[in-house]
Formats: sequence, C-alpha cells, structure tokens
Amino acid sequence: MLTLLGFNAWAGTLAQFRTTFGDLDVELYDQDKPVTVQNFIRYVKSGAYTNMFLHRCIPGFIVQGGGFSVANRADTNAFFPNGVYFVADFGTITNEFNVGRRFANSFGTIAMAKSGGDPNSASSQWFFNLADNSANLDNQNGGFTVFGRAIRGTNVLGSFNLLNKSTNNGIFDMTWAWTNSPFGQTFSDLPVNYAGRFYPRYADLVYVYDLSFLSVRVQQFTNHTRQISWNSITNAVNYVEFTTNLPPVWFSLVATNGTGSPLNVLDSNTNAPSRFYRVRVNY
Repeated sequence: MLTLLGFNAWAGTLAQFRTTFGDLDVELYDQDKPVTVQNFIRYVKSGAYTNMFLHRCIPGFIVQGGGFSVANRADTNAFFPNGVYFVADFGTITNEFNVGRRFANSFGTIAMAKSGGDPNSASSQWFFNLADNSANLDNQNGGFTVFGRAIRGTNVLGSFNLLNKSTNNGIFDMTWAWTNSPFGQTFSDLPVNYAGRFYPRYADLVYVYDLSFLSVRVQQFTNHTRQISWNSITNAVNYVEFTTNLPPVWFSLVATNGTGSPLNVLDSNTNAPSRFYRVRVNY
C-alpha cells in the first residue's frame, strides 16, 4: 500500500527511498526550504543518484549518502572501491537553516551535509539523523538545514543504530585497505550488509536503489470547501480518505482510477472541522 498524506495546507512532496535495509517515505519541506528541496529534486530527476550507496554511518549519530555511486551495481564480482565515482556536482546552495520554519536535527529528519567552516557549501550530499542531534548540528556551521522527515520506515533508520564498527558488524573501515586512494578518509565508516572483516564487493554495499516523488496538496477556499490534488498512480484505484482525529479513523471521500497525471477532488462539506486527508493505493 502506498499512502500520500495531506492536511489543510500544502503538504510537502513525498520522497520514497528504496534501500537495501528497507523503504522510507520522507516528507520534504517544500515551502520552508524551497532552494534545498529543489536542489535535492534536481539531483534525483537528473539521474545523478543512480547506483548511489550510503557511504558513511555512525550509529547514534547519522547515516550519509548522495556523494558516491558505482559503475554497475549488478556486477557482483566487482570489489570496492574499483569503479566508484563521485556523484555529479551541480554547485553549492545557500544555507536555509534560518529560512521559513526552523526544523531541529532530530531523529528521522534528513539534512544537507556540507564542508566545515562554510555554511553555504552544501551540494549533493545529505544525511539522516539517527538520534536527536539538535544540540550539536543546529548550532554548528550556521546550522545544518533539515529539509524533510521520515513519516514511514523509521525502523529502517533504527537498523543503522544496530551496526557496530568496533565489532566489525556492518561498518567497514576502508582506510586501512589502501594508501593511494583519491577518497582519502571518506570511507572510514562504510556501512555494509554483512558482519566480518573481509573486503567488500559491490553487492555488499548499502544502496538507495530508487528515489521517486509523490506530492499532495490540500487547498481550502473561502467557503470552507477543500480541494485535494495529487499526482495520481496510473493503472490503480486511488482512494481519497479523510479523518478528523489522530490517531486516525479513515473515512472514504472518493475512489477514482489513476491516470498518472494530477487529479483533483472537492470536499464540499463546509461544516466539517479540520480534516486530515490521505490518498491510498493498494498494491
């Protein structure tokens, strides 16, 4: 089942991360961090993140990606780091930590990585917070811009906290393996999908297999009717549902066949209290 959530305002773009450890649904903060979100979307839509793997994991802190890819993920015999390359760099962006609402670097949020001492140096790399890092990252280097949060799949992030570098359980230090690498100390905390101290192959890396976007908008008119708009899922019934309570009890508003294009429906109940909406597709 795929679910898009909306409220009585713009709901952020939904980014779906399919990873080696499981799937994450992440709401992006389009309105509050527009430059950062559009930068991220540009990288995804350009294909720059194709065959991208997560290259840094520090349990209890962060897991980081967006920086490196492999030439051919299907090559099960290739050993790391042969064929590893940098993700294309589209240039740096302005730090938006203090733009719009301020979001703390708390567990489950996604933020931009950047160079030390330069608040405006973020480009392609990002990280998920594996703990509440607000006391540190909100006050360092101009603040690390949070531009989204995981709304489903936080258990996937929790699995990274179970890895342990000191016991060779899922984190591999590649810096001892070679001396003349262009990557320097980059892969000192490389997450892998095995326990042990043997040289990783492509198949052992932790990938983001796919990144895709869905978005939903709820617009309230002056007569208190609400229009729900979303990017519909083709060849499937798209169920628009609402609730007035949290935790939710969902009621049907309409069911319609998706076309793959944007669709709109109107909630004409003008006497209803604040409503939360979702668009659901069964797989």
